Amino acid sequence: MPGLQFNEPLSWRAGKPIAVVDLLRRLQSLSREMRDMDQEEEQRDSFTKVAKELINPNLIAHKDKGVKALTASCLVDILRLCAPDAPYTGQNLRVRTRQKEEQRADIFNLIITQILPALADPSNAYNNQHLYVLSSLAQVKSILLLTDIPSAEILLKNVFQICFDVLSSSSRSLQGDQLRKDVEINMTAMLVCLVDECTTLPPEVVDIIVAQFLRTDPKVMSGTTSKSKKNGVVDEKQSTLTLRQLPPAYNMARYICNAVPERMARHFSQYFNDIIVDASTASQEKAPRKSKKKHSDGADNSDDDLAGPTEEDLKELRKVHGLLRELWRACPGVLQNVVPQLEAELSAENVQLRLLATETFGDIVSGIGAAGLPAPPTMDPAAYPSNALSDPSENTVSLNLLTKPSSPQPFISAHPQAYTSYLGRKHDKSPLIRAAWTTGIGRILTTSAGGAGLSQQDEDRLISDLCRMLADLDDKVRVAAVRVVASFNFRDIITKLGRAGGVTESGSVLNTLADRIRDRKHPIREEAMILLARIWGVAVGELAAGNEQISALVGGIPSKILNTWFTNDNEIMALLDRVFFEQLLPLRYPSVKAKGSKLANGHSQSTGGNSEETMDPDKIRIERILLLARDLDERAKRVFYTMQARQQVLYRNMTAYLMHCENYNGGVIDGSEPDVKKPLTTSIQTFAEWLPNPSQASADLWKFVKMHDRRSYQLIRFCMAPDSDYRTMIRAMKEFTKRITDPPASMAASSGLLDTLMPLIYRVSLIIYNKSHVPAIMDFSRTDEKSLAATAHETLRDISSVTPEVLKAHVQEICKTLQDEVPSAQKANEAGAVDNLKACASFAAKYPKEVPQDRKFVQAMTSYALYGSPPEAAKYAVSVIWAASDKKEMLIRDLAQKCTEGFDYGREGLLARLATLSQLVLLAPNELDEQHTDAIIDIAIKQVLLQVRQPSNKPTDAYEWSSTVDTEAQAKCWALKILINRIRSHPEIETLPEVAAPVYSLLFKLIDQLGEVSPASNTPPTHKTRLRLLAARLYLKLCTSKAHDALLTPSAFNVLATVVQDSVKPVRVGFIHRLKKYLNAQKLPQRFYTIPFLLAFEPSDALRSDTVTWIKSRATVFSSVKAQSSSSKANIVLESTFARLLSILCHHPDYDSGAEDLVDFARYIIFYLQNVATEDNISLIYHIAQRVKQCRDAILAAGSAEPDAPSASEADDRLYHLSDLAQITIRKFEDLHNWTIQTLPGRIRLPSTLFMEVKSHTEAQRIAERNYLPESVETGIEELLKAMVRAAKGMGKKRKSEGDHHVDGRDAKKTKGGLPIRKASGPKVAKGKKAASSKVAKTPKSKKKQAGDTDLGSGERRRSGRVKEVEKSYAERDSDEDDEEMQMMDAAAEDEAEVTDSASEDHGSAKENLNEEGEEEYRVEDDHDDAEEGTKEGAAVEDELAPKTAPKSKKNKPSASPRAKKAPPKNKARQIIRRAAARGKANAKKNTNNNDDDDELSDPPGSE
Repeated sequence: MPGLQFNEPLSWRAGKPIAVVDLLRRLQSLSREMRDMDQEEEQRDSFTKVAKELINPNLIAHKDKGVKALTASCLVDILRLCAPDAPYTGQNLRVRTRQKEEQRADIFNLIITQILPALADPSNAYNNQHLYVLSSLAQVKSILLLTDIPSAEILLKNVFQICFDVLSSSSRSLQGDQLRKDVEINMTAMLVCLVDECTTLPPEVVDIIVAQFLRTDPKVMSGTTSKSKKNGVVDEKQSTLTLRQLPPAYNMARYICNAVPERMARHFSQYFNDIIVDASTASQEKAPRKSKKKHSDGADNSDDDLAGPTEEDLKELRKVHGLLRELWRACPGVLQNVVPQLEAELSAENVQLRLLATETFGDIVSGIGAAGLPAPPTMDPAAYPSNALSDPSENTVSLNLLTKPSSPQPFISAHPQAYTSYLGRKHDKSPLIRAAWTTGIGRILTTSAGGAGLSQQDEDRLISDLCRMLADLDDKVRVAAVRVVASFNFRDIITKLGRAGGVTESGSVLNTLADRIRDRKHPIREEAMILLARIWGVAVGELAAGNEQISALVGGIPSKILNTWFTNDNEIMALLDRVFFEQLLPLRYPSVKAKGSKLANGHSQSTGGNSEETMDPDKIRIERILLLARDLDERAKRVFYTMQARQQVLYRNMTAYLMHCENYNGGVIDGSEPDVKKPLTTSIQTFAEWLPNPSQASADLWKFVKMHDRRSYQLIRFCMAPDSDYRTMIRAMKEFTKRITDPPASMAASSGLLDTLMPLIYRVSLIIYNKSHVPAIMDFSRTDEKSLAATAHETLRDISSVTPEVLKAHVQEICKTLQDEVPSAQKANEAGAVDNLKACASFAAKYPKEVPQDRKFVQAMTSYALYGSPPEAAKYAVSVIWAASDKKEMLIRDLAQKCTEGFDYGREGLLARLATLSQLVLLAPNELDEQHTDAIIDIAIKQVLLQVRQPSNKPTDAYEWSSTVDTEAQAKCWALKILINRIRSHPEIETLPEVAAPVYSLLFKLIDQLGEVSPASNTPPTHKTRLRLLAARLYLKLCTSKAHDALLTPSAFNVLATVVQDSVKPVRVGFIHRLKKYLNAQKLPQRFYTIPFLLAFEPSDALRSDTVTWIKSRATVFSSVKAQSSSSKANIVLESTFARLLSILCHHPDYDSGAEDLVDFARYIIFYLQNVATEDNISLIYHIAQRVKQCRDAILAAGSAEPDAPSASEADDRLYHLSDLAQITIRKFEDLHNWTIQTLPGRIRLPSTLFMEVKSHTEAQRIAERNYLPESVETGIEELLKAMVRAAKGMGKKRKSEGDHHVDGRDAKKTKGGLPIRKASGPKVAKGKKAASSKVAKTPKSKKKQAGDTDLGSGERRRSGRVKEVEKSYAERDSDEDDEEMQMMDAAAEDEAEVTDSASEDHGSAKENLNEEGEEEYRVEDDHDDAEEGTKEGAAVEDELAPKTAPKSKKNKPSASPRAKKAPPKNKARQIIRRAAARGKANAKKNTNNNDDDDELSDPPGSE
């Protein structure tokens, strides 16, 4: 066949060049002809001439670009048509060194240096020729001829460099034509051929390929693509840009590596070996030197001694490890030899190298490249609607290809050994490594190993390890673990972390995270608390929808957060306020965007009826508030309602502060400066003590005073005012924030001022109980929407007690609702009516003129008084009538007549009538004539209290608790209240003892005889527990009045104190809670502080822990009073109770002088010391113990009519035994803490009602010199204290974080060194008399356990009722200050609002409304006697430290209770308690809810 037809000359002689036009025409003609020719068909000899002319330097080095482009096009055709035998020798193909100007360039030099770079310009006139050249080289693979050229390394480097530059220039082009896709394809194919053909690639070529993977790292590329950016700083505004596709140069490098993975793996292995291994070796071979780099606190000294890599080495290593991350994402096959090198780096001695390797492994397994992580998930707790598990936004993946985690193959299965080595880093000695490892496993979990997926076993293992890291010893690891949990989105938190259990399930991730809110380190506490609150905030939608899974997992979060209140740490309290109002209940909730826009969860706002025109933000907000309150546990619920009561206390303090600021007038004072400055200073000190840094807070508050911004004063008043609606309050708060952060020009800015003021603003503002919320609360209470009616009723009750002012705008609606639901003999009222009545009664007490007084409303109130249900409704109705009616005297007499005339026990409305009579005798005793009064007393005593209409067929000593209260028990409770209210309202102090004596005797009998009131001793067991508890509480209520307290004799007080050791847990809980409530409000004398110390043997960890917390909170209160008061008596309230405690123990029914019993009693003293003693007051306590031995017992000095009562001399001996016991215990306790007891000057006078001086000096000397203790007691006390220390250390030695403490100390029950439990029975070897006593008290056998609720079957509340049980431990968890690092955090203030200025008159009354056991107490009924009852005990120590002139003895006063006796007698007590213990186990399952949940401990209706 004919060959090439072209025969025109292409070369010329010197001086006679061919015209460019002609040359171009000839080259185009030749190119067209050869392009259409096939390789097999033509004669190759016909190309010899043309081939020789085409390599003429005149063409290859021609100045015209077109000539060179066409020449290159023809040359590649020659190579194609002549393949596989090229017409050119290696001499023609190779690169020649240019020695002269006329030296010729060869073919590939033309193509590489001229043609390939020209591809970067698609608009070039000869672009088609350029594309043809590239296509031919790739498809024909004529580029392989390059490898045959000697010394081709330079050309290889150039071809790779130019190809990548062409593609990268295209990706950077912002305008103009883009490269065609076939350019990338052909270049990739051409380079793959070169890599596959070359035996070895020059290192420069490997560098070029590796460098392409850095194009995804914004830090690296920012330094090369922008001259304005320095040091690789990335513009944060650019981080939001989304990359739709990967850079072409990156794609080409990735394709090359994946096309020939074996060859590239060899090259990359050598590349990384030169960097990683050399750096590791160099760091170990260098001599030790001092590094300028600061080492971590957590790094070991052995790491510090090693000379690590330099900063330049580390910079290069970080770059290389970033490359490894990206290479795994792009081409994992090339790292098969590099992964073992990286694994070896995990074991490097140098911390920095291990850290880099650990971080890199974590990112590689997670599929995270050099570009880093995608944007963290947004969990906005203020967004509305809240996130849902079915929310499509939760499934949205990152649209940025660079940051989207991706792992082409599962690393875990590809490199199992390396992965196992990586998991072993959780045990690394350096906390930096463990923290980095924690971050890594978090990324593996969130990305599901880069999308490759994790097996169930691997995922569970990582979740377990994350839980362990949350409790690591080092704070760096703990905070890293908290941040890892924060990196999860809502769906992953529920589906992955939630699989291990919810926030209340011990050992789960969420539970351990909740423990971090009590961490010792505040940054960890802060991040953990904010995160937990945010999780709950975004889950509130699912909670409202009734999702049980979500409720079980995160429903307990608010309780965990609110329970931090009890730590009494100002820093935590400020954080709690911020989290509560910014995360749990955000002020801006519901945050709804403009109509039709996308909400935070991806749903359109205009759908589903949630448009701004139809939604009710107040109802949405109150729904969230009620959801939070509904799921709180009892402790947290008390905190929630206490926070609302605190607002009223602080409202008054803030009002005074603002008034003092205005009087100060910015320093320009009119009048006496001291008179103005002193109260202002007191207010500032009061506020400063509640804030984290009192000194800084005080300085900031003074700055605010000197700013004298009257507008800010008014804005704060807007936030506090009951008349301000929610929007007004929020706007005022926002404006206040702006004025503080950006003050007007006339005022100087102050940094940090807002941080001080905002906690106070949160606390004083009416945020929850805002008047805008009342209609929504009432609506929920009526409709029971989403099962929130009960919580709405509870909240409405609290509003009526705390802030009835906000009801002003809604009282008419409440009254109208009550009229519509009026009860009768045939029709009962609605269940929610009692809450409306309480709200109305509270409001009427303050604003009687605002309550309707029309006839219809009065008749409705009368109907409620006669037929209201529950009986509290009748009680509140009477209060409304008394407060608001103009004809109340007539209405009161009419009600009394209707309730007493023809009284029949079985008549409809029995309980309502009894409640009405109870309120009548309290509020209107003067309006009732003698006939009515006698009839009321007769009904209460003869017809109700002493009658047993359902006799018990159980043994007479049966004593049980029931969560339900029958009608007869309720009637007896109301009858007892009638008697109590009658003496509470008795107007004449002179005749009060005579009138009150029978009532006091009745109360004493109820407590002493375990609730038995019937002469036939047939009272049902469930009635007896209720009556004993109520009698004890009524004793407390009476003693809030000084006149009534004087009637409670010391012997009766001792009997009352034994209620705290009742065999039934609900009785103990109900009594101690009421006692703490009254003591918090400073309404009881100081002697009542003695009773809580009898809980030393309390078997309930929760009750004991709560009491310990409360005692310490009171100690904090008195400590703050000490700092502000100059009165010495006000400073030793708890210290002075020690003498009273010894007196109670002296008359305790379990007392015995045997060695074992005395050691047992030492635990009461140790319990006292653990909670009260400090280095400052230990000397005073010791002195009081000494003084007791210098006195005689005054209670039994005159003898006793009780047959079982000890003689006066025996009582004295008991007292001296206890004095010696206290002294030796205090000395041992002092030695344990390395304290020193100082000698105190003078003598402390003890209470004259309890102690009397020894008249004979000789007798006093004899008593002082004698040691009353058996020899073995000292050894027993030493062992007791050692056991206490072992128990404390046993908890601390567990591998937990420093802050991983449990407030309730439940882990202590597993401690080996727990305190021993006293045996309940068995003969005493020491004394025969005691053995005989044991026989008398022997418990009869019972094959079938009785029904009843005595939770003391396994460990009773005191010696006479305790039995041996191995599991129980009463060891104190946090008493040893030397072991503070291993102890629980000191949970302290049950009510932070108590730590206020002692001069604040409103402090106690505000707390009066807080019922600590969750029950409701009607406030109005106490209004008439609060003036008498509200005594201030902070400034008077009554008779604990008597003045020099002893007060008159109270023994001459009329006594309303029997003479002292042991209540009950020792043997009787043992029989009762042991029988109760035997029954307890039988009924444990039956009454579990009654015993373990304080919420079941509801008082009989009308308990107050």
